[in-house]
Amino acid sequence: MITAIEKVVYTGKTHTTGGRNGESHSSDGRLAVKLSAPGSAGPGTNPEQLLAAGWSACFIGAMSKAAAELNLTLPADTAVDAEIDLGLTNNAFFLQVRLNISLPGLDPLLANQLTEKAHQICPYSKATRDNVAVTLRLL
Repeated sequence: MITAIEKVVYTGKTHTTGGRNGESHSSDGRLAVKLSAPGSAGPGTNPEQLLAAGWSACFIGAMSKAAAELNLTLPADTAVDAEIDLGLTNNAFFLQVRLNISLPGLDPLLANQLTEKAHQICPYSKATRDNVAVTLRLL
């Protein structure tokens, strides 16, 4: 079931040319990146790294919201290391994800509750649910 957005909060816009060996620019001029295929010696980043950066930032935002709902304070040095795998199964490309979450000093049971709640809140997690294998790992 697809949920319709009632109110658009923000729209990110980019213009990309050349595919995995091209470049991408945002409409506001704040992003300009050269792209290179994963594992190549090219000068740019790749879509999987960009997805990892976006998802990890979004997930920390979702943890902040979840923490507020649970009356918790996120540790100042909260971090998420995202790993996005691009792989093949039956000659078709797929992604899988590991979010390695660091919540120093937070009780492990509360940390687990917080990350599970954040996984329900995060738009990236919602967008990939039941389509991409996602592993949440507390460090």
